[in-house]
Amino acid sequence: MAALGGVALLSAACTVQPLYGNVSSVTPGMPDSRLASIYIAEVDTREAQEVRNNLIFLLNGGAGQPENPRYRMNLKIERKSAATVTIQSVSGDNEPTAGSVRLVGRYVLKDTETDKTAARGERSASAFFDRPPQLFAEDRAQRDAVNRAARELAEFIRLDVMMELKRIQAQ
Repeated sequence: MAALGGVALLSAACTVQPLYGNVSSVTPGMPDSRLASIYIAEVDTREAQEVRNNLIFLLNGGAGQPENPRYRMNLKIERKSAATVTIQSVSGDNEPTAGSVRLVGRYVLKDTETDKTAARGERSASAFFDRPPQLFAEDRAQRDAVNRAARELAEFIRLDVMMELKRIQAQ
């Protein structure tokens, strides 16, 4: 009987909270107010702009940048391309090659009131593509791969920031 009471006491002490919003959230999928109060600074490359645009949409539910942000995020995105693989057929003709694009994102999240670093991190995402023999088709396939990697990287950064903000709130 004492063991049963101990288990009941232990399970009462455990709390499970949703990562994607607060408990009182009526509409699932709506952004948490802490996430919606993050301003993302301007970036300088096309890849970084893709990540930034996706991240703004994910953090604010499509509402754009906040007017009075609580946090400011600086992004640095680096593009890395891996070696391509060429497949030779039996006839000796070169077949389309495969390529990959890897985006590495580093971010620093600062509290705008105290200018202290609230979170920092590094995440990466990769996307693969076929390299057809036509130059325009290859460029388009590579750009599509960058866009896919940027969407995935933005999601990884958002999840990382959500966890860091939960950790800060728990302190």
